[in-house]
Amino acid sequence: MAYETILCNVADGVATITLNRPDRLNALTHQMFDELQDALSKVESDPAQRAVVLTGAGRGFCAGADLKAALEAEDGEGPENDLETHYNPLVKRLQTIDVPVIGAINGVAAGAGCSVALSCDIVLAGRSASFLQAFARIGLIPDAGSTWMMPRLIGRARAKGLAMLADNLPAETAADWGMIWKVVDDDALQAEAGTLARNLAQGPTAVFAKMKHAFNASMDNSLDDQLALEAKLQNEAAQSHDYKEGVDAFLEKRPAVFKGN
Repeated sequence: MAYETILCNVADGVATITLNRPDRLNALTHQMFDELQDALSKVESDPAQRAVVLTGAGRGFCAGADLKAALEAEDGEGPENDLETHYNPLVKRLQTIDVPVIGAINGVAAGAGCSVALSCDIVLAGRSASFLQAFARIGLIPDAGSTWMMPRLIGRARAKGLAMLADNLPAETAADWGMIWKVVDDDALQAEAGTLARNLAQGPTAVFAKMKHAFNASMDNSLDDQLALEAKLQNEAAQSHDYKEGVDAFLEKRPAVFKGN
């Protein structure tokens, strides 16, 4: 597939995927969803691609849905079909893909763009970045997973306040609240995200996939269920090449060379 709304560059085991509609603040369209899913499928099918950086071109990460395009494409079935067909599959894919995903958030992440950003495993934001649950401004509720993710990240009180007031949340406050991993200077964002992704790509990526599975399940599991899942996944990890390599490297006092299996 030839990409028109995203860019995808692969180097050093890292796929850097850039939302590339800067004239529209990288607003989401059906075509962009299709291209993102295609790029992520290529990552999953290539063992050499072991981490993803997701970022935006221009002055913003993503302004959310392209309302003009959505109205023009209206098929009479309403937003439920659109969410189930395009938005929700992408959010699930980012959260479950078997490689770490780093979000490099430049500028605003609004509406569903905020949901996409928070679906990444580790979120870095430029100092001028911000997060906006803009839905109330047009008479809608937060979607694409926002009502699930936000309370778990920052608590119900803050999640409901952001949703109802539609206030812009600066990146530094988002970090203070535990919503994202880290804030960095704007001009250092891409370099730091790339360094982090390359470090992760050299790590035990099959174990990172198991970590993602465990953390995702923990949101709904009882303690007993989670303990059982940890034991199962740990047993699987202990049979991997990377576990043996990690132990050998520790005993031999040398850096480990992980293969992701």
